[in-house]
Amino acid sequence: MPQIWLSLGSNQQRKRHLCMAMRRLGELLGEAQVSPVYESTAEGFSGPDFYNLIAGFETEQSPEELITLLYRVEDDLGRMRGEHKFSSRSIDIDLLTYGNQIISVSGKQLPREDILGYAFVLKPLADIAASQIHPLTAKSYLQHWQEFTPKLQHMREVSSDFLDNDC
Repeated sequence: MPQIWLSLGSNQQRKRHLCMAMRRLGELLGEAQVSPVYESTAEGFSGPDFYNLIAGFETEQSPEELITLLYRVEDDLGRMRGEHKFSSRSIDIDLLTYGNQIISVSGKQLPREDILGYAFVLKPLADIAASQIHPLTAKSYLQHWQEFTPKLQHMREVSSDFLDNDC
C-alpha cells in the first residue's frame, strides 16, 4: 500500500477543526502517523495564525479517490472555497505525496511544491519522515529542512494534546 502524507492547517477554531479532521480521516483511512503541531503566521494574507500538522497514512485508495475524500472532509468541516487562494479557513487538507510517484492529480502535481516552499509543511514532514526521500530531488526531508532558508515567518511548536481529546 502506498504511504501518503497530508498537510492539514486551520486558522479558525484551530484545535476543534484539526481534531475533527484527524478523527474523520482516521475513520476513513485508518491509523495515522502524526507530526508535532506548529503555529505559524498566515502566509500570503493578513489573518489569524494557523495551526499546521502532517499526517501519514497507508492506503489502497487511488490519488483521485483521495482528493475527493479530502474535499468531502473539508466541506463537512465548513471549508468555504472562493476566488482567493490565500484566505482564512476552517480546514485545509492537501495531499502532498502518493508513495514515490511523480504524478498530476486533479490539476495538482505530486509531490506538491508546497513541501519545499513552506516551512510549515517541510518542518513537520521532516519531523515525522526525516529519512524518507523526496521523489523528485532524491534528498531526505531532513536534508531539505537542514538546507531550507525560511522566510521571516513566525513558527513554533505547540502542544498537540487537543488531538487526543473529544472535539
